[in-house]
Amino acid sequence: CLAKNSYNESRCRGQVDALYECCNSFYEANGDDAKTVSCPQASLLRLKMKQRAQEASKTGPGLARSSR
Repeated sequence: CLAKNSYNESRCRGQVDALYECCNSFYEANGDDAKTVSCPQASLLRLKMKQRAQEASKTGPGLARSSR
């Protein structure tokens, strides 16, 4: 999705949110020191998830996600 949309993350919000949820589950199961190339470090992941949740709450339901 990112490559197809010139790395415009806003057009891939659903996919990025799903990846972050998966990464969060990975860290919950394996601890914050676990490593994987697919996920940001646990502390950065949580910060990004918090920021994305705040952004979504400001734009209202349904408006934060792209229709693509």
